[in-house]
Amino acid sequence: MGPTASGKTGIAIRLADEYPVDLVSVDSALVYRDMNIGTAKPDQDTLRQYPHRLVDIRDPEDPYSAGEFVRDAAAAIDAIHQVGRIPLLVGGTMMYFRALIDGIAELPDADASIRAVIDREAEQQGWPEMHRQLVAIDPLAAAKIDPNDSQRIQRALEVYRLSGRKLSGLQAETAPVHENVRFIKAALIPEPRSVLHERIEQRLDQMVEHGFLDEVRTLMQRPGLTAEHSSMRAVGYRQFWKHLAGEWEFDEARSRALAATRQLAKRQLTWLRSEADLLVVNPLEIDAFGAISAHLREALLLRKN
Repeated sequence: MGPTASGKTGIAIRLADEYPVDLVSVDSALVYRDMNIGTAKPDQDTLRQYPHRLVDIRDPEDPYSAGEFVRDAAAAIDAIHQVGRIPLLVGGTMMYFRALIDGIAELPDADASIRAVIDREAEQQGWPEMHRQLVAIDPLAAAKIDPNDSQRIQRALEVYRLSGRKLSGLQAETAPVHENVRFIKAALIPEPRSVLHERIEQRLDQMVEHGFLDEVRTLMQRPGLTAEHSSMRAVGYRQFWKHLAGEWEFDEARSRALAATRQLAKRQLTWLRSEADLLVVNPLEIDAFGAISAHLREALLLRKN
């Protein structure tokens, strides 16, 4: 696990060279086809040499939920175990990790009409105001959601409007998906934070240099895709869509994309700080691969005993 731009893919690939592991992506944006540059998706040569399950499994027009991820990841874990190998989960979508490890509630399916109503309200009032509405309805759920996290605010409000029940109450009715599976957890957390911020900025500029705007422009031409689809709410895509639609100048879109990515990293770090039994590795201070590899060897030996 780790925040965006922390070097997770590189470590995962090195572990795949050393251990009998198969990679499973835990990333809510990498599931989408044709979203390659802005998601920092491994290139095709890398994916051929090191296949990642749960990459490129949805078109950008199609929603993908945490519940679907849990089902898909559980099936991938079982399939990898059946051939005598070890699943290596790698990514930065902390909600997916938490749902897989701790379980996830049975929630109502997404409803496009309800989401459209919520989106119109948010356009008029702003997402912080929608978050205040959620505080009044479900303070426990709201406390775990950033006031600018539009996707999670929308989902919590949608669940309430569809079912009449609080998201937090439904989430309390959960059970682990894999009670017989042991998770060995490690995270890359670069410190000081300023270096992570520099990495994020450098990577964003590299994405732009490598054709990120052309990628968004191509996505905008898909007849069934709009800026309100979940895929296009991914950081970077949302901001540069607005630029290409003529709403923002490039510099404003870049600045907002950078701020949104840093906010994402902050939320990821907040999740990680609450994670139990987690090996934390600062790749700026020590050999991250060596530390995680040693931890994995020890854990697997203990498992055999």
